[in-house]
Amino acid sequence: MTSAKKTHPNIVISGSGLWTPSHAISNDELVESYNAYAERYNSEHAAAIASGRMEEKPLSSARFIEKASGIKSRYVFEKQGILNIDRMRPEFRARPESEISNQAEIAVHAAREAMAAAGKTAADIDAVIVSCAYTERAYPAIAIEVQDALGIDGFGFDMLMACSAATFGLHRACDSLISGSARCVLAINPELVTPQVNYCDRDTHFIFGDVSTAVILEREKSCTEGLETCTSAGRFDILGTRAMTRFSNNIRTNFGHLSRATDADPYGWDKLFHQAGRKVFAEVSPIAAGHIRDHLAQLGIKPDEVRRFWLHQANLNMNRMVMKQLLGDDAGDDLAPIILDRYANTASAGSIIAFHLHQADMAAGDIGVICSFGAGYSVGSLVLRKR
Repeated sequence: MTSAKKTHPNIVISGSGLWTPSHAISNDELVESYNAYAERYNSEHAAAIASGRMEEKPLSSARFIEKASGIKSRYVFEKQGILNIDRMRPEFRARPESEISNQAEIAVHAAREAMAAAGKTAADIDAVIVSCAYTERAYPAIAIEVQDALGIDGFGFDMLMACSAATFGLHRACDSLISGSARCVLAINPELVTPQVNYCDRDTHFIFGDVSTAVILEREKSCTEGLETCTSAGRFDILGTRAMTRFSNNIRTNFGHLSRATDADPYGWDKLFHQAGRKVFAEVSPIAAGHIRDHLAQLGIKPDEVRRFWLHQANLNMNRMVMKQLLGDDAGDDLAPIILDRYANTASAGSIIAFHLHQADMAAGDIGVICSFGAGYSVGSLVLRKR
């Protein structure tokens, strides 16, 4: 068992949940649709392209996508419309205000699974945090809608922190538990990202998928009575949390309520996800590796003492680079599991999916690291020990 200095006494992860959409799109399907769109675009604008007034749309391939990212497929909330070259975006049904919202619905699915894993009922939970890359509206908060749907008293709020939203949400859950403002917190990441994808852009049309994850955090014992309140057999001690942010425009979306006031096209290319991919790869990888190394050192742990790294799932090559900088070699999928091959980039939920699917085999005393990194730039991590 690794000896480690614990900075978060009595706080544990006692359960997690995962909701996966029923629809999936393979690279081949996505490429066939995009290439048909690109060929028509190039034909319609042939004269302008030839004169240099417009740029030709490059064609894509499944091989290009997999080599660039490691992604082979992705799950989507709504497949209809994405592959239609006359639409090139998902076709969501408009829900009336009397019906549960899309995000609240998928959040509830993941939440119920996490609650079952932790052995918790609505009466046990004091707070709901919904943290994700996008929320489908500004108010009322999705978290409050979820709280109502689950019958939870207490409070709820939304957080936006791009690809680090899940870890930053877990940090806020820890803060509430340490301060005593909550005894048990439900943190959820309902990532509906596909509406923000530019399916007309070869370099980004393949990146994202939809999913929802949830985590239960609680005090292991009652802070007033000292009685054991955690009943889960698969709990993880939270040894420490760490976060950092550094401003960068290299990953951005400008979609927001000011578009109506500026008269800008609310659906223009800059309002969708866009990035300078090569710069992100070169700059974020060493930041993430250094962050993890420093966090472990703070707790008296060496990188080679960690049993598993549950990393942000944006790009296979980036994760390999982070692990190489930490350990000096390719770590392999057992040490740093990859789920983006079938889920793609699910924004903040990726590291939580990896944790949910790849933690049952860990032995008592094993150390694990959940780490996210992305837009902002932002990096968030939690160091865990299996009980």
